[in-house]
Amino acid sequence: MQWVPLIVHIFVIIPFTVRILLRDDISAPARLAWFMVITLFPYVGAAIYFLFGEARFGAAIQTARIETANRTLQVGKKWLGTESAMAATLPVEAKPLASYAASVDGMAPVAGNLAELLADEETAIDRIVTDITTAKHHVHILYYIWETDETGQRMVEAVVAAAKRGVRCRVMVDGLGSRRFINSPLWQKLQTTPNVTAQVAMSLKHIVRTTLFSRVDLRNHRKITIVDNLITYCGSQNCADKAFHAKPKYAPWVDIMFRVSGPVVTQNQLLFASDWLYYHPEDELTEFLTPEPVEAADGFPAQIVGFGPTTRAGASSQLLTTLIGNARERLTITTPYFVPDMEILSSLEAAAHRGVAVALVVPARNDSWVVAAASRSYYRRLLEAGILLYEYTPGLLHAKTLTVDGLVTFVGSTNLDLRSFDLNFENNIIMYDTAIANETYARQLTYLNDSEPVTLSTIDAWTIPERLWHNAVATIGPIL
Repeated sequence: MQWVPLIVHIFVIIPFTVRILLRDDISAPARLAWFMVITLFPYVGAAIYFLFGEARFGAAIQTARIETANRTLQVGKKWLGTESAMAATLPVEAKPLASYAASVDGMAPVAGNLAELLADEETAIDRIVTDITTAKHHVHILYYIWETDETGQRMVEAVVAAAKRGVRCRVMVDGLGSRRFINSPLWQKLQTTPNVTAQVAMSLKHIVRTTLFSRVDLRNHRKITIVDNLITYCGSQNCADKAFHAKPKYAPWVDIMFRVSGPVVTQNQLLFASDWLYYHPEDELTEFLTPEPVEAADGFPAQIVGFGPTTRAGASSQLLTTLIGNARERLTITTPYFVPDMEILSSLEAAAHRGVAVALVVPARNDSWVVAAASRSYYRRLLEAGILLYEYTPGLLHAKTLTVDGLVTFVGSTNLDLRSFDLNFENNIIMYDTAIANETYARQLTYLNDSEPVTLSTIDAWTIPERLWHNAVATIGPIL
């Protein structure tokens, strides 16, 4: 029986190792990290790679998702924006960014949009509930996390009441992030209410089958609410109380949300439809596109950018690098999870070196201890490049924001980490408007003012075990 380990090694370990070395769709650091894992822990490493090594669906699922997304774009092409319209409405310095963003999901900037930055998390939920209460045609909702707390209950009651008035309601939640909600009476209430269709995205119900044909931790991280194709909400907030009872010791969760109207609403609608129609191809997409949104004469250009495992590799990282590269005077970023790839890290350093005032705000207390450790391994490089670095102390800063030169605002569900770049379905909005950018920057300053600055002295005070831990975790950062 001594030959059994050799057989296993030949037919299991070596093929996985060769697969890793042959892949040209991952970075060299990621390839090296996986090689180290399998070399140091052969059998466990091979199992981990099988489960989490590749951002993959089965071939049939991948094809069906891409075909669904392409179909939604074809039917909704009126709302995708054009190069000529982009040239007429955007400042010259924003055009390369807009062009790249449009290449990701086919949605170019459209003019005539209005947006309201909501005061806080409670206000955001109040406004969403009010809009659902006055809905006339349809309500579409997609959340990564929907909790069974007061916020979750209010949203369910609002949807049920709308459905009873004859409003068509479609609700989608992620199978992992909303697992408690899916197993609660609230979910059953949605499922049994006429005019409501409740769908689990990326379900974990058939976990063995999922494991065999797809990576198990691919998730739908989007946060989308659309009312009557006239109003949409964009930002970082899930359907949960600010106290976030699932992880109370990190509370309050601090989020940012915009209430948006105008043609860009239909772009968010198309993104929702690309998820929804994969599960419900029987639904007519044309129903989603009525009534048509109104273009405001005093509105601004905006575009929706959606990422996911079905978009081209590297798209989200490249877009963020383009955003950072556009900065000439000021770049301010907030993110709860900061584990950048080398391209983003280098672009941040380059921005600071060319004289851009770069500020980054992250949480002091993070609900992911792995991400917290990996994030801190980058602090010295950031500070030595001249980047201002802050840790937010009152709670978990969950707002994902990026403002450039008082001209461009990027907000949504995307974090500056490899999970958002490669594994999650994400949704974001880019708004090309000075007033919105300045208002968002003012909100970013409130986060910054509630934060503690991180300096080189802070890092020098870390113990050797702390530094070893941060850097050891960062070593596997490319595969986190």
